Amino acid sequence: MNRAQELARSAAEAAEVRAHLAHPDVVALGIERVRRQVDWMCWSGIVLGLAFTMTNVQQFAAGSAAAWSLRWVAAWVLDPTVSLVLLAILRAEQVTARYRVATGAWVRRAKWFTLAATYVMNTWESFVARDVAAVVLHSVPPLVVFAAAEAITDLRDKLTEAVIAASAAGGPVVNAEVHEVGARSRKLFADYLADARAAWSPGVEVTPAWVREVSGCSRGLSSRLARALADEVRA
Repeated sequence: MNRAQELARSAAEAAEVRAHLAHPDVVALGIERVRRQVDWMCWSGIVLGLAFTMTNVQQFAAGSAAAWSLRWVAAWVLDPTVSLVLLAILRAEQVTARYRVATGAWVRRAKWFTLAATYVMNTWESFVARDVAAVVLHSVPPLVVFAAAEAITDLRDKLTEAVIAASAAGGPVVNAEVHEVGARSRKLFADYLADARAAWSPGVEVTPAWVREVSGCSRGLSSRLARALADEVRA
């Protein structure tokens, strides 16, 4: 085998490997691995941050109570009460974000209230004492938890969108296989477009929201579907 034949064989092998690496299922698997790593690191930071705040909240609730008195012991219950509610909300958002289901206003209010309560109870005595160093020390963990709690939901949503974008990039736009995460069946871009096309009638404004309503597609896919159908309508 001469040099040209070796290069041709190497090129063919590289093309085959690249085709497999670019396959939507392979890309989705890689993103799922990243999602697990992100979840593990964020959850570790959140749990450690809440564990750090537990002692401060207990001291805030116990006040001048004697050690091992009823009030002193009951004070240890306050922080887990708030933290468990927060963790329950974050765990639920982990699932809703994965399947791109929007939560109600009360979910966000409850999350912010628990985070604000944790922050106030951690820093109250430091603010009263006007100890700037203590305020900074006791502010960092609750604020990190707050930032992580807000960021992790958006990160999951974007990772899901990355799966959809990678799937769409696996072939021509019209024939791209789009994975609706968690769905048992696979639906093609063309199928969603056909559903939207069948539902459209003259005078109807083609918007991503309308496309989602009539086709059941995801938010990340609706914009491209709306553009594609709008181009057909204008043509």
